[in-house]
Amino acid sequence: MSMKPRLPSRYFLAPAIAGLALMGAVASVSANAEDKKQRESEAPAAKTIGEPQTCVPLRNIRRTEVHDDYTIDFIMRGGRTYRNNLRARCPGLAFEEAFSYSTSINQLCRSDIITVLSQGGPGLFPRASCGLGRFQEIELIEDDADDS
Repeated sequence: MSMKPRLPSRYFLAPAIAGLALMGAVASVSANAEDKKQRESEAPAAKTIGEPQTCVPLRNIRRTEVHDDYTIDFIMRGGRTYRNNLRARCPGLAFEEAFSYSTSINQLCRSDIITVLSQGGPGLFPRASCGLGRFQEIELIEDDADDS
């Protein structure tokens, strides 16, 4: 009785793993294209002023405006506005328009994490957590089409 040598199972798994990796890469490229398409912000047009800042003082934040899952405008005391383009999509941010943050210093910084808050039942509960980007001072561009 002759026995065929048996190959270790890893030889059979390698093509399957390579195929899955390829499918994942294609899905990632597709997701990145969709992400980029969606990332075309719903925020109002603005021109940038100066260099991006790493942090903004907490005491100067008057209010925030969430435009989409990527973009938050921080309206400061004194009239300045800083736009923060998050490092990645923050699921649910645009829908909920509410977030929290925790910091041990008196500034909100690029390295800080925000947590989307969702209203449900008796109160708020946390959803996705996302990293902030740099704070870019902006000036909103008035749309002349609204004047006609």
